[in-house]
Amino acid sequence: MAGALLAPLPSAAAPEAFLRPSATTPALYSFSSSSFRFARSRSPFLGLRLSYPTNHWILRSAGRGLRIEAAARPTVLVAEKLGEAGLALLRKFANVDCSYNLSLEELCAKISLCDALIVRSGTKVTPEVFEASKGRLKVVGRAGVGIDNVDLQAATESGCLVVNAPAANTVAAAEHGIALLVALARNVAQADASMKAGKWQRNKYVGVSLVGKTLAVMGFGKVGSEVARRAKGLGMNVIAHDPYAPADRARAIGVELVSFDEAISTADFISLHMPLTPTTAKLFNDETFAKVKKGVRIINVARGGVIDEDALVRALDNGTVAQAALDVFTVEPPPKDSKLVMHENVTVTPHLGASTVEAQEGVAVEIAEAVIGALKGELAATAVNAPMVPAEVLSELAPCVILAEKLGRLAVQLVAGGSGIKGVKVVYTSARDPDDLDTRILRAMITKGIIEPISSVFINIVNADYTAKQRGLRISEERIYRDSSLEAPLDSIQIHLTNVESKFASALSDSGDIVVEGRVKDGIPRLTLVGSFSVDVSLEGNAILCRNVDQPGNIGRVGKILGEQNVNISFMSVGRTAPRKQAIMAIGVDEEPDKETLKKIGEIPAIKEFVFLKL
Repeated sequence: MAGALLAPLPSAAAPEAFLRPSATTPALYSFSSSSFRFARSRSPFLGLRLSYPTNHWILRSAGRGLRIEAAARPTVLVAEKLGEAGLALLRKFANVDCSYNLSLEELCAKISLCDALIVRSGTKVTPEVFEASKGRLKVVGRAGVGIDNVDLQAATESGCLVVNAPAANTVAAAEHGIALLVALARNVAQADASMKAGKWQRNKYVGVSLVGKTLAVMGFGKVGSEVARRAKGLGMNVIAHDPYAPADRARAIGVELVSFDEAISTADFISLHMPLTPTTAKLFNDETFAKVKKGVRIINVARGGVIDEDALVRALDNGTVAQAALDVFTVEPPPKDSKLVMHENVTVTPHLGASTVEAQEGVAVEIAEAVIGALKGELAATAVNAPMVPAEVLSELAPCVILAEKLGRLAVQLVAGGSGIKGVKVVYTSARDPDDLDTRILRAMITKGIIEPISSVFINIVNADYTAKQRGLRISEERIYRDSSLEAPLDSIQIHLTNVESKFASALSDSGDIVVEGRVKDGIPRLTLVGSFSVDVSLEGNAILCRNVDQPGNIGRVGKILGEQNVNISFMSVGRTAPRKQAIMAIGVDEEPDKETLKKIGEIPAIKEFVFLKL
């Protein structure tokens, strides 16, 4: 049947069909009812597919008909141990090669014969791997959440989808956090080691009760909220900090969302559940520990890099932190002579958050289903990189795509913590007919700009809507027609963040929404509106937005402060309502000013408020 030509499909072709030779032309096939399944693939790299219990046929266009080509069972390389339930699913669909502990050279030698690769955290999937696959590798599955070991850029450039398994580990990680919390409070690990050393030290290992104590959950995502539920059951008072978590979701389980400083200064126990991003890297440092309640106890089952480990040792030594329980470390495994690991007031486990029988089986099934779906041509909700976009579409939309993401990233920086982002309204102004303007990729990039800076989730056109829904983020779109002679697909993009508080009041519109607008000028994304103020700012580098009284000398005063700290100014723009009234001054800077410099700017009498933004 390979290479045979199909007759054009009738408009009412039955969905269940098999192919049989045409009576007039043996090379032609027509449809009649049987157990074949005919479906159009949604994959960017697969054609039409016919599925049969053991065989697969790919249909491709051929003139006015379709050409059917026999496709061998795909081959899946499992490079690290996977639960048997997941392997069983894979074997029903594909040939499975379980080869563990491969070197990079061995992996590269095998990969050109494989359609899919499944790894955990120990295998590095580098650009060399994708190059060695010679285009055959269609999907990489990461059995777990983090994808630090997979080169996403190389995967996307190779047209390879990357999927992960983010859901199955949630309960296991939360339970491990609670286990460490209780073990810490009652000195379980230390007492166990003492007894095994032949000692009986009841007085030395007197613990503390959890009932009535305050637990601060830092990061109120899936794991953080599950930890909060369990801690409430232990009689603890639970507060949480996550500036982008919906307050109503926290209230539903009896948790109060508070500021970062309030959380760390009032908590008896602090449990970390935040992603590792540039913003959270070494967030718990000397400065942070100086603000905590003396004698606080810290649990970390999230990411090792969010704690400055040297600073934690100092805080333990001086009694600021009474105890710590750690499942994750900056470098894993940590050095054998690590002062933190060897500290008598620290309980450690070797990254066991997801290590339960149930979680391992759940991860295996979840990643197997995602990989099989991708090989069938289905778009996975857990995809973490974008499918390849046709060159002609990218060429036209590229500046608008960049603008969309940058506006999202800018808007989220204007949100004050506590209320959480619930609603986003996007207004597109264009001279094109709505049917000629596909905004899905723009909406995805706005979602990416809003969510990625404050989470570990990777957003693309595949998973943007799914991720937004999971986080309670409601996104609506509106198109406004504006007659224009410009050939550009869009005139402007305007983003409204509804029902939120702003750290920069001037960004609020009359309706109370945070509003930012931008457009592409000469191929460069630019910010053109903040609140009700018109501005003209290139969306690159960093900027300081100031609302000030429109009077002489303001630019000079700010410039003098920045110059004294060797902060270089790249541009300056002023938008005002009327002469000598209120104005917005935007100052681009090459370097990020320190807190003292920003404080001096805020002390200028004519400046009523300001905010520093990374564009």
